Amino acid sequence: MLNNHQKNIATFIHLSTFSRFFIPFGNLIGPIALWLINKDKSDFVDRHGKQAINFQISILLYVLIIGVLTIPFFLFSFFTGIDIFHISGALDFQFSFKRLSPVFFIAGGFGAFVVFSFLLELALVVRASLKARDGELYNYPFTIKFLK
Repeated sequence: MLNNHQKNIATFIHLSTFSRFFIPFGNLIGPIALWLINKDKSDFVDRHGKQAINFQISILLYVLIIGVLTIPFFLFSFFTGIDIFHISGALDFQFSFKRLSPVFFIAGGFGAFVVFSFLLELALVVRASLKARDGELYNYPFTIKFLK
């Protein structure tokens, strides 16, 4: 039987991932610290802790992969071919998308994907916190199981 203390600890494990806004790598340090202290006290807390840590490690891995994929775009060809402003005189100013490099759109697509992923991550953490508060188990999607 779950008591409120176990539910609260599981909820705080998920919410501690938001500490990254104040502490570098707080999204890993917070859940790991809470999980290590409380994992032997309850199977419920242990499972939620593993889920939160696995999700944060997976997100870190995905961010590193996306970062490695985008580096060549920025280093070698992002700034070439972005000639969208044409100023030939004081009153003659033109704006044209005809000369944009395709790399500009690829990099913009990666940027939009990163923003969408960030918002999705926030929503999933809040959902997991609410499930833990209600005493339910939650499995994050897109998670690699590092801790089993």
